[in-house]
Amino acid sequence: MSATAQKKAPMPTDIRARKGGTPLVSLTAYTTPMAQLMDAHCDFVLVGDSVGMVLHGLPSTLEVTMEMMILHGQAVSRGLSRAMMVIDMPFGSYEQSPEQAFDSAARLMRETGAGAVKLEGGQHMAPTIDFLVKRGIPVMAHIGLTPQSINTLGGYTVQGRGPHADTLMQDAKAVAEAGAFAVVLEKVPEGLADRITAQINIPTIGIGASAGCDGQILVVDDMLGLFTAFKAKFVKRYAHLGEEGEAAIAAYAREVRARRFPGPEHVFADEAPKPKAGT
Repeated sequence: MSATAQKKAPMPTDIRARKGGTPLVSLTAYTTPMAQLMDAHCDFVLVGDSVGMVLHGLPSTLEVTMEMMILHGQAVSRGLSRAMMVIDMPFGSYEQSPEQAFDSAARLMRETGAGAVKLEGGQHMAPTIDFLVKRGIPVMAHIGLTPQSINTLGGYTVQGRGPHADTLMQDAKAVAEAGAFAVVLEKVPEGLADRITAQINIPTIGIGASAGCDGQILVVDDMLGLFTAFKAKFVKRYAHLGEEGEAAIAAYAREVRARRFPGPEHVFADEAPKPKAGT
């Protein structure tokens, strides 16, 4: 194989085979330019329903629609060639029945080119996961803090502490047995995340869980410092682009008001310059 040959995007089976190996790297993406930035560095990219809060200013993920997910999924797909794309199933698109879930998942994959879908829920969603997988829909599960359930969970609180640890362990085992190829553990105590990782045979993807998980995911706007409305404990800022961006906009505004922009190099003469002799 040529050393310059383009790497092929992994399949869900490839992600599953990474269990216990080099940690999987993932970020969310909602636009083509951001997908292009992370394509060479991520194993899979998630088109998350967090787009509702991050880009659309919504108070939660509950208002996100299928049409929004498809629009952003199509944008992200144009920016990826090396990383696998996973897309979130929005609230209300899969909970009613396995048949509803199949129709929604098939539409998302067909219209965006996603390699898999992600849905929230543990034991109660295991039959739906089984239904989808048996019909050709690869599923990434998501347990622990499930943002689509914040109204019943009582907010964005840590899940699985004390007597609730066993329930979360059973959730993890249920989605693995149902055929999910990986499971996101969100806002789960470190020790419990480590025990789950050790006891199930599919990769765990941590977000506010443990470095011992089989992979990690963050919202890209959080880790780049673009989303600044709040910062979760589990977020590490690798850059502060929001602050830098605001400073750049302020500098632009000052130059416009002072008539320092545009400068001579940014404007055009009344007549096109004559070509130089010999050209």
